Amino acid sequence: MRNRRKKHNSGRALIVFTREPVPGLTKTRLMPYMSADECAALHKCFLRDIRRQLLRTDADILVFYEGDDPVFLRKLWGRKTPMIRQSGEGLGERMRRAVDCVFGMGYTEAVLIGTDLPEMKADCIGKAFDLIGDHDVVLGPTWDGGYYLIGMRRMHPEAFANHSYGGADVLEATVNGLKQAGLSVALTDPCRDIDVPEDIASYRRRMRADRRLRRSHTGRFLAESAKISVIIPVYNEEKQVRSIMRQLGTADGRTEVIFVDGGSTDGTAALIEKRFPVTVTGKGRGRQLNEGAVKSSGDILFFLHCDSRLPSGFADEIRRVMARCGWGCFGVRFPSRNFFMLTNRIISNFRAFCRRIPFGDQGIFIDRELFFETGMFPEIPIMEDYAFSLKLKERGIRPGVTRRRITTSIRRYGEGTQGILKTEWSMYRMRRRFRRGEDVNALAEIYGDIR
Repeated sequence: MRNRRKKHNSGRALIVFTREPVPGLTKTRLMPYMSADECAALHKCFLRDIRRQLLRTDADILVFYEGDDPVFLRKLWGRKTPMIRQSGEGLGERMRRAVDCVFGMGYTEAVLIGTDLPEMKADCIGKAFDLIGDHDVVLGPTWDGGYYLIGMRRMHPEAFANHSYGGADVLEATVNGLKQAGLSVALTDPCRDIDVPEDIASYRRRMRADRRLRRSHTGRFLAESAKISVIIPVYNEEKQVRSIMRQLGTADGRTEVIFVDGGSTDGTAALIEKRFPVTVTGKGRGRQLNEGAVKSSGDILFFLHCDSRLPSGFADEIRRVMARCGWGCFGVRFPSRNFFMLTNRIISNFRAFCRRIPFGDQGIFIDRELFFETGMFPEIPIMEDYAFSLKLKERGIRPGVTRRRITTSIRRYGEGTQGILKTEWSMYRMRRRFRRGEDVNALAEIYGDIR
């Protein structure tokens, strides 16, 4: 791995303050949301993204590490980068000693940064070194009230006198202490760190609008590791659930399956319980979907009809779309060669992709926070998916559509061209009447229950 750092001792020391990423010892505040191995892998992504930015600065990089022998750190930074073990009791003391160490090595300016900063840019470092020329201490604020960077031209012990580094007032307390000591303070650009699960959800939202974040090591890892909750409402579906259970039985380890039974009177619930947990609630698809969402733990909620047939790699398809969109659906197809079902397929996919109105039989998936922020599905007897999609469309949130398609049952359409045309016309009229504000209970009576 090529190291493009400047010639040793440029006068500027850039201290990378970190630890060797070992499972169980790094990013522990993200556990159990992430496993120990995932936390270590995420920390490695942070380091790779930070390294890319730091190599663009004109400062000498020195890594002050904590923990085991720095095997990964040496491999990442190269043999020419100094690796120095941290010493001292408490974070403040360890930082003070690191800064004091580089001054003892002959450096005239020192900036120390943490490594929970996958979005940090080289410009933040450059600005910090520029500000050191006119101020005693420079700090880089984080959005949670702490700081990710501290810099100075000579040792000021007062900068490390704060004894609490885990609260929301760390930056404020540090600045106040420095000013009381008669020292001047400047702030460089703020940066977001990742410490807790909420920070990861926030990063995922930002990366949907920022291609640079999506292409980063951190962005790719978080997209690929997002947990999916598959939520399936059922009611008297004993004949249908076997197929969907077989399909979901091969899902990856970052996928949870939640069946919500509406009080079936056949053997649906008993059959599901042999392989998956099932929640029993009152009948009503909107109510069942919402109940499943409340009980879920996934980053992405995937609402699935039990008579659907999933494409291979469906979870990866969902994650790929969700890396750039807040919600989406599958392209749909039907197990029929009837001309009018082919037409229905084209219209359905056009409606989802161009008109931004997916239906439930296309497998709607959505960011967890966005789902609850939108108000969940309306608990109405019919068209909860249509109403939900219209609500998101009104907010201007465009859905993404997968490359692979979900196969949707045609049992609602009956048999033959006449039945298909009659059903399509009836559905069109009901959607129009729904938009006009007609009684949804009356529409549900027309729609009927085929089970």
